[in-house]
Amino acid sequence: MSSAYSIWPVILVPYNMPPWSGMKQSSFILSMIIPGEKSPANDIDIYLKPLIHELQYLCQGVQCYDAVSGENFMMRAALLWTINDFPAYGMLSGWNTKGRFACSCCAHNTESLWLYKSKKFAYLGHRCWHSSSHLFRKPKQYFDNIYELRSVPSRISGSKICTEL
Repeated sequence: MSSAYSIWPVILVPYNMPPWSGMKQSSFILSMIIPGEKSPANDIDIYLKPLIHELQYLCQGVQCYDAVSGENFMMRAALLWTINDFPAYGMLSGWNTKGRFACSCCAHNTESLWLYKSKKFAYLGHRCWHSSSHLFRKPKQYFDNIYELRSVPSRISGSKICTEL
């Protein structure tokens, strides 16, 4: 936390190999390092643009040569998912991960509670994602002194997200 410099590595992991060899450090591909005094914040898309263009190009397919079989083949690549910390998640998704509506799953139905002494938000409404018979739904004394009676929030459709944007 006291460091005056920040480095954000972008690492690609191939998933067409067995886990015992694909998850070794020697298989990781360090595609870029984003340097700076602070996090890239909203400019992360500028840094990732060349990588995105290459992945789009590889998604269409590139003619490659297989030295073992001696034949050409069409190589394709796709981004399956990203693994990142919460601040990077906010930058990549465009969702504000601070404040009253920090949960991207609950969106505007986020149950948040302002803690006056610590001057922070607490998010206690995630018990609604458990089944109605789950043990965590009942004991109100361990949470915020309320029984969790809400049902699982419905997923937001793509058209609703576009409308909000």
